[in-house]
Amino acid sequence: MTPEPAAAPAAPASPAARRAPAGAAVLREDVTEAIRTAVVEELATVGFARMSIEGIARRAGVGKTAVYRRWKSKLHLVLDLVGAFATDGLPVPSTGSLYGDVRALLEVMSHVLRHPVASAVIPDLLVEAARNPEIADAVRGALLEGQRRMAEGIISEAVSRGELPAGVDAGRALDLAIGPLYWRQVVVRDAVSRGYLDDLARSVVAGLTAGPAD
Repeated sequence: MTPEPAAAPAAPASPAARRAPAGAAVLREDVTEAIRTAVVEELATVGFARMSIEGIARRAGVGKTAVYRRWKSKLHLVLDLVGAFATDGLPVPSTGSLYGDVRALLEVMSHVLRHPVASAVIPDLLVEAARNPEIADAVRGALLEGQRRMAEGIISEAVSRGELPAGVDAGRALDLAIGPLYWRQVVVRDAVSRGYLDDLARSVVAGLTAGPAD
């Protein structure tokens, strides 16, 4: 794959036209996907700390400028990739019951955590986040935004049905649901069966309906 051609300079025009931003090269989707694939492979090979834009570009078969046209740093590149697998943009489950919604959320998250981006990349990012507050804030936003939106939607619907009292914390719901799943799939790397997800959903519902301890 060859580097993307640079944009041709605009011809002189009116003063208003000269003040407009210069035209940019069209961002080819095949190049973008090649870069994303290269990031996953590079992270799995060298880790986030040693990963470089140069290495990503070399692995993708493009020039460095092709990467910088899309992302301003390797952190932004990786977070964009992680965000795509963190349930962002997915519809809130709507099964008609709290148990059904929680079970659907666990099914989605179990699928997400089986993807190489989650199993290989997220743990490495969390290590880096422990050393760098900027990375920690960015990782937290990329990972939690979509999940929190889904949890808030599930709780809101459960409250409207009378299954939960008002004021249940979405963060607590995520802790109860995603914490055990992440531990089992990413840390311990045990298989997750359908029965396990059923039991975990029941435990989450029981924890939410019991309310916080006094």
